[in-house]
Amino acid sequence: MDGIDGRLRHGRASLAVSFFAQGVVFALLVTRIPALQDRYGVSDGMLPLFLAAVPILAGVGSVTTEHVLKRVRPSVVLRWVQPAVCLALVGAGSGDRLWELAVSLAVFGICVGGLDASMNVLGVSLQHAYGRSIMLGFHATYSLGGILGASLAWVGAHWHLSLVVLYGPVAAVLIPVVLVASRWYVDQEQGQVPGAKGEGAGTAAPVPVAMKLLLPLCMVMAFAYIGDSTVSNWSPKYLQDVLGSSDQLSTVPYNVYMVTTLLGRALGDFGVRRFGAAAVVRAGSLLAMGGFAVVAAAPGAWVGILGFTILGFGLCVIVPQTFAAAGRLFPGASDAAIARLNVFNYVGFLIGSPLVGALGDVWSYRGAMLVPMVLVGATLLYARSFDADPARYGVGHERPRTADVG
Repeated sequence: MDGIDGRLRHGRASLAVSFFAQGVVFALLVTRIPALQDRYGVSDGMLPLFLAAVPILAGVGSVTTEHVLKRVRPSVVLRWVQPAVCLALVGAGSGDRLWELAVSLAVFGICVGGLDASMNVLGVSLQHAYGRSIMLGFHATYSLGGILGASLAWVGAHWHLSLVVLYGPVAAVLIPVVLVASRWYVDQEQGQVPGAKGEGAGTAAPVPVAMKLLLPLCMVMAFAYIGDSTVSNWSPKYLQDVLGSSDQLSTVPYNVYMVTTLLGRALGDFGVRRFGAAAVVRAGSLLAMGGFAVVAAAPGAWVGILGFTILGFGLCVIVPQTFAAAGRLFPGASDAAIARLNVFNYVGFLIGSPLVGALGDVWSYRGAMLVPMVLVGATLLYARSFDADPARYGVGHERPRTADVG
């Protein structure tokens, strides 16, 4: 036995369910944007406004959650915003007027901000209680949900299912599942109990969140999501228009990227325990830079797919470790730190796609791929922010430089 009590194990499993459900829902939204555009008659000129509104409102939701968490437990926030996100997805697929789409996406965006913040707050506090890296595992279940959601979206498109027929049953299954799972969420105070491993399992004295200290992690978060949004938004176009692939083959890079993200995150926690968070983030940044370089120089479609594959292995470890580092940096105030850091998730998503598109139009898409490469590479300058004091978990199989968060 490893000394982890049953409540923490149940909390970990239930939170993994939440990450998985969110991966499914988000993938179902982003992969069916063309169908939403057709259903509501959204013009090409107006579509970017709708797409930009979601991350902007998610940022508002994340900032609001920071203040809500001062009075309400993260588990309570997560318990109620996750069903709301599912219902907003159904709403987006059920209407037929433009204002209905706008309202549904607004609710979706605001609730996603609260959902992402509260999920990662709970994940960081559980990792602190466990005394070893488990955050990458949570994000791996998100990637697994994304793969399932994208697969369901393909089925819906292949069989010409309406959006409400696609979204309705998914929400009908996920809402009861996440509500039942929410019974076992473990909040920070509960997670820091006797029986959790490590000296860090006790209640930490609050450390005020100073943006000067948090800013390096905010930059890393934004750079990582600029890279991620480049893959999700531009890989099909790049493969087809620049590398001359078929329409069918152009759908492969994102699927491969999601699979490698899942594999990298599933194995990443072992790397953190063995080598430390800073070393894993450095390695991920170098891999991501190499992936972008291969994509930019690719002579053909299959080499381009190889580049996106390398990218998945590199980028996947950065975001979970950035949340974990914020929790470690501000013990006792991780709720506020993670909520603020989460805003830069949406900053990167909002900047990445338009940046690559603009550079591709005025310069070249090959050249545009070098810009996220450089930005992700800048993570190396901030890698020391992921260092931790030697952990004192008293676990013989873990190296002294295992990251401590809390």
